[in-house]
Amino acid sequence: MKYFMPCLLLLSACATKPPEPPAGSISGKVTYAGPIKPMKPVNMDEDPECAKLHKSPLANDALLIDPASKGVANVFVYIKQGLDAKPATPPAEPVTVTQKGCWFAPRVIGIQVGQTLRVINDDPLTHNIHPLAQVNREWNQSQEAGTEALTRRFTKQEVMVKVKCNIHPWMRGWIGVVDGPYFSVTGTDGGFEIKNLPPGNYVVETWHEELGVKQTNVTIAASAKPQLNIAY
Repeated sequence: MKYFMPCLLLLSACATKPPEPPAGSISGKVTYAGPIKPMKPVNMDEDPECAKLHKSPLANDALLIDPASKGVANVFVYIKQGLDAKPATPPAEPVTVTQKGCWFAPRVIGIQVGQTLRVINDDPLTHNIHPLAQVNREWNQSQEAGTEALTRRFTKQEVMVKVKCNIHPWMRGWIGVVDGPYFSVTGTDGGFEIKNLPPGNYVVETWHEELGVKQTNVTIAASAKPQLNIAY
């Protein structure tokens, strides 16, 4: 028996997995090199009650560019290739879209498969949310003023899902549905960050509703934080 215990200890040591290498992250900026055109006002003539919600005409922010930094807002950035195919456990907290001033805000969101999408109507009017999904189930539901938030979930990855309001045709939004947490949406300065990436080789895809799609190859070493500058 005195020789048995050391053998068990040796086997236990051999079976111990090596520690995972430290995760890295990707950050950067999406910029626009072309001429910046003034944003056009949104025509709300079909529903004067919507126009009354704004002191001045609402500007169409489909292409929103910061004049100083040339950064592009509302670009969906995600890891297209290189990840484990197994979907990650979705966060418990929902992702919220608000209908306010007859407009979807945020215009572009990212959400994980299985995570709750929460839709709020913050207007004194009836709205309608209609995600035109191709991979997931398409749904279409009206939402009266003062009613509770709508909640839905997506079951499959789909980049991107267009969202419209059938009552107010100028209302547009986009949803990027992905398997894991490795995505970001650029802010007003065009900046983005994707955290906690395991070391590996990846394809980063950027999507914009007017500027289109770009793909960039990047290698992440342990604890590395490469910077990407992506220009349209």
